[in-house]
Amino acid sequence: MTSPYPDPFMTPDPQTVADSRVMDFARHVGLDGADYAALHRWSVTDLEGFWGAVWEYFGVDADTPYDRVLAEETMPGARWFTGATLNYAHHALREPASDEAAIIALDETGGAYEVTGERLRAQVASVAATLRDLGVGQGDRVVGYLPNTPHAIVAFLAAASLGAVWSVCGQDYAPQAAADRFGQLEPTVLVAADGYLFNGTAHDRRQAALDLARALPTLKAMLLVDHVGLPGLSANYPSLAVSWEDASTRVEQLTCTPVPFDHPLWVVFSSGTTGLPKGIVHGHGGVLVEHLKTLGLQSDLGPGDRLLWYTTTHWMMWNLVVSTLLTGATTCTYDGSPAPLNKPDILWELAARHRVTLFGTSPQYLLGMAKFGIDPSVHDLSAIRAVGCTGSALPASAYPWVRAHVGDRVQLASTSGGTDVVSGFAGGASVVPVWAGELSAPCLGVALAAYGPEGLPVTDQVGELVVTRPMPSMPLYFWNDPDGGRYHDAYFSTYPGVWRHGDWITVTGHGSVIVHGRSDSTLNRNGVRLGSADIHDVVERLPEITEALVIGAEEPDGGYWMPLFVVLAAGATLDDALRERIRGAIRDGASPRHVPDEILEVPAVPHTRTGKKLEVPVKRLLQGAPVEQVVNPGTVDEPALIEYYARLGAERRDRSA
Repeated sequence: MTSPYPDPFMTPDPQTVADSRVMDFARHVGLDGADYAALHRWSVTDLEGFWGAVWEYFGVDADTPYDRVLAEETMPGARWFTGATLNYAHHALREPASDEAAIIALDETGGAYEVTGERLRAQVASVAATLRDLGVGQGDRVVGYLPNTPHAIVAFLAAASLGAVWSVCGQDYAPQAAADRFGQLEPTVLVAADGYLFNGTAHDRRQAALDLARALPTLKAMLLVDHVGLPGLSANYPSLAVSWEDASTRVEQLTCTPVPFDHPLWVVFSSGTTGLPKGIVHGHGGVLVEHLKTLGLQSDLGPGDRLLWYTTTHWMMWNLVVSTLLTGATTCTYDGSPAPLNKPDILWELAARHRVTLFGTSPQYLLGMAKFGIDPSVHDLSAIRAVGCTGSALPASAYPWVRAHVGDRVQLASTSGGTDVVSGFAGGASVVPVWAGELSAPCLGVALAAYGPEGLPVTDQVGELVVTRPMPSMPLYFWNDPDGGRYHDAYFSTYPGVWRHGDWITVTGHGSVIVHGRSDSTLNRNGVRLGSADIHDVVERLPEITEALVIGAEEPDGGYWMPLFVVLAAGATLDDALRERIRGAIRDGASPRHVPDEILEVPAVPHTRTGKKLEVPVKRLLQGAPVEQVVNPGTVDEPALIEYYARLGAERRDRSA
């Protein structure tokens, strides 16, 4: 994806640069007058100096001081801030309790309410005491089956304050799909809502919550959130049920348990292509310093700012959005469709009404706004200084639309990162130019490079995204991976000691980064990463289907095509009725987000000789990559299928030409 714009699309004015937190940080570390590129070079050359300065600049409050910033620089296995004990929740709640909004809860009806800093702290203290009474202690797991509302933030911070480990999943996931994640954790408590809003409907998830609870035999209790006003579940589960009202209204003092820097904070799940979703474990300290850097420096957030970023609770952006609290800024939650049929511009309306300063979304959302002729500028968006965008590469064509309809001095910060590090590798900063179709710069502290075929850094050439030195928020480990083998193989098997992420990128001569798409087979649709295994598992249970293959292909115009290929059983016909059955099975067995764009009949699915589906090669063939650059036919169980899928891709491109 090469930008047609040879010059910077937007250059920040000198006063914006001088007033930015990132330049204040540069002055703090003695780099007065340095530009962002020089600051970045220092941040990845002197890791101990940089991360020690982040700790000092943001006033990290450790119960026990650290011995050394980076005691062991290895990947995997780097040891950060050894000896330190602290607690993430303490930092999220340490701003003076006040009547200022810590959280603004929004929904698609336009409704809103504020949770002040004082009320947030009181609710967290109450829920933490409730969890403690239910037997939750350090290292125990608390899981949430929740929409994006303040309840999820309160439950997470309460668990974290005890040193318990948190994980959360949105309620559009079917109970079995949620159980595939949570069951691995053997949780003690489940926090579940009665339902969620989406596109004008309150979706009843009471039975789904009960089904999930029954699939988690280690549960001692459920906290039941009355969110959409449906009768509670306690009559069905009297021995387990505690109402959110009872759990969150006790008068308690908040006490945060000091834990080691690398004590587990949460488990986020990244759906792989085979088997159960993998649980990625991040630590209290690593998340704390990484998110202070990302939100406080890269995003320039601080007291007085307000962030609204559309996300679901099972996307890593939810975890990042919660960390807005670390900076003293206000975070906004949102329950509903990003563009409900009766009010497709509701997010812009809410951003205007609540004076949002950083608005975050996905490329598909911005492209959809432009396609359907929606004009955000009918609202007063003067408070917005930046639009963040992540989930996939934002095409250059979207940049003029943002300028025309959001604001000509609004920074458009396209960002790329991952659930794996629960942060970004490259993105925006208020002090660097914006290049249309490009990510402005590597993030501070990220030793990013594009590796060419020889395993060496290349510039102005497509290569594999790698990180050559450790980051504090890299996973501690994968859940149920005692020898670290799965973790090692996921990132370090290609280049020993170097993180290979699975994206194709170009590092340009002017310092920006262009993302070309995934080099692995994880689906990335509308900014939410999905696992192909979730879809295959559901579809292949249908008697009419013998095998299925789903792929997600980034398209040149910025779109995303997610077809499902099916091999039919003898006597079956792929008619409209069967297509609807397949869609319904995916919707019910995985989630509505997993429903493909098209369902196509194919004679067979290609595999390696050892039986693994060739998902990445098929994707690349459909995108037009030459066969000889994609796969060696000698390694395929049915080599003729390679040409078959190559023809499919060519025919589709001809139709759209």
